[in-house]
Amino acid sequence: MASTETGQQGEQTIATLEWTLKVEKISSAVKLILKAPGQDTSRQGLRKSPERVAKALTFFTRGYNLDLSTILKDAIFYEDHQGLIIVKDIAFSSLCEHHLIPFVGKAHVGYKPNGKIVGLSKMARVVETFARRPQVQERLTTQVVQCLFDVLQPRDVAVVIEATHQCMVMRGVEKTTATTTTTRFMGEFETTRDAKEDFWRSLGR
Repeated sequence: MASTETGQQGEQTIATLEWTLKVEKISSAVKLILKAPGQDTSRQGLRKSPERVAKALTFFTRGYNLDLSTILKDAIFYEDHQGLIIVKDIAFSSLCEHHLIPFVGKAHVGYKPNGKIVGLSKMARVVETFARRPQVQERLTTQVVQCLFDVLQPRDVAVVIEATHQCMVMRGVEKTTATTTTTRFMGEFETTRDAKEDFWRSLGR
């Protein structure tokens, strides 16, 4: 028992050290970025900005440090449920990998089990894990659907993501009302029209 606790403490110490080094590296880079357009990083308003940005960016990309096998391993249950299971309106935020500007939206995730179900909150955890990293919405949609398909081996699974991209709002075309919808279907949802329509009806579409 003592050796287990010692091992866990050691892992936590290493993780803390890695986090500290990461923040220091990002802080140094952010300071250079601020200086490039002529900002005085010693003035009061910017003095702590490099560290704040570094901590924020580390938080925004923490999905790389989340282990889905650990998250899901104790949340798979054997149940003979034949109907649709849908979790709607899973709020998320991510970073556009092209501009490192946020995109924010909601994910709708549904599947028909084939003997196994997953805890409902874990569906949101899967979205969170893949969203917390530099992303494109199309890949995010595919990664969520593929993960659930691989883990649950369901009859079918579907993911719909609707998001607003600040790279379209704050720069470029500056379209403040534009939203982007991406979909991905696997199993019967992909091959059977009735199954896909059943999913859309359940979403209220």
